[in-house]
Amino acid sequence: MEGHVSARQEPEPLDVELVERARAGERDAFASLYRRHQALVYRFALGMTGSAATAEDVVHDVFLALMTKLHQYDAARAALPSYLVGMARNIARNKARAFRRLISIEHAGDAAGPDDPAAALTSSDNARLLRACLLALPLRYREVVLLCDLQEMPYTDVAVALRVPVGTVRSRLHRARQMLLERLRRREGVASRVPEIERCVS
Repeated sequence: MEGHVSARQEPEPLDVELVERARAGERDAFASLYRRHQALVYRFALGMTGSAATAEDVVHDVFLALMTKLHQYDAARAALPSYLVGMARNIARNKARAFRRLISIEHAGDAAGPDDPAAALTSSDNARLLRACLLALPLRYREVVLLCDLQEMPYTDVAVALRVPVGTVRSRLHRARQMLLERLRRREGVASRVPEIERCVS
């Protein structure tokens, strides 16, 4: 059309490009990495700890560590999301040990605030129940459900993040799903909702 100039949208830079620019001191590049991956780290940390405040602390610690250790990141060894999740996993586990507790099942439904990015996990009775049962799982099983089922990360990326073989990821996920369903079925008053919830973890 005459007089009309189509705006050509520039493609989003790859993580490796942003990392290189951040290493060169470009603050906007690091800010872009934060905006791109903050929600992933937050959701994972929230699922691991059950605490919105602790999840925010984990996000802060992860990106502070990334900022100070950018020179150590090797894209050939791990995609950035896997690298960040690996850091978040270690930090979340350390915080859990430091506090000597994880949030209890009774308070799991109250863990998220009104501005919680993971509100989808607590927006219904079924989701609240699923989240409570998820928090009751041992950490090694909880993390594979969070990454494989809720974050939908490829098994290969999860294996890199957790530093275990892909076969271990698959076996832990299978066992974790079984444990979740067992807990769901034991919870009082959920018999009629189990088939619907099962679709979330099968």
